[in-house]
Amino acid sequence: MPMITIADEVTGAPSGPEWTMDVFEEEVRLGELIRRRVFLEVAESGGHVDPEERTRATLEAFGRNGFVVLVDDRQVTALDDKVHLHAGSRITFLKLVPLVGG
Repeated sequence: MPMITIADEVTGAPSGPEWTMDVFEEEVRLGELIRRRVFLEVAESGGHVDPEERTRATLEAFGRNGFVVLVDDRQVTALDDKVHLHAGSRITFLKLVPLVGG
């Protein structure tokens, strides 16, 4: 079972938190990967937020281009896309910040 790293980043800002997670398959849909990442964050924060509701909001934000997901520095663009994972894979959730005046 591969151990992967999940990181949050914002364009133009210092790197955010990172987590490690074991995965039991080598291929997973992006939507499922996002769900697991949300559940991991909710569990770590003490679980005061409904993880299902947070997942829905996060998936909606992805649909509005609120953030992009990079797997080993390659962008994954659709929730149904299959992500290939291996030991040491790095999943980056990159929040995009609009250009000033743009």
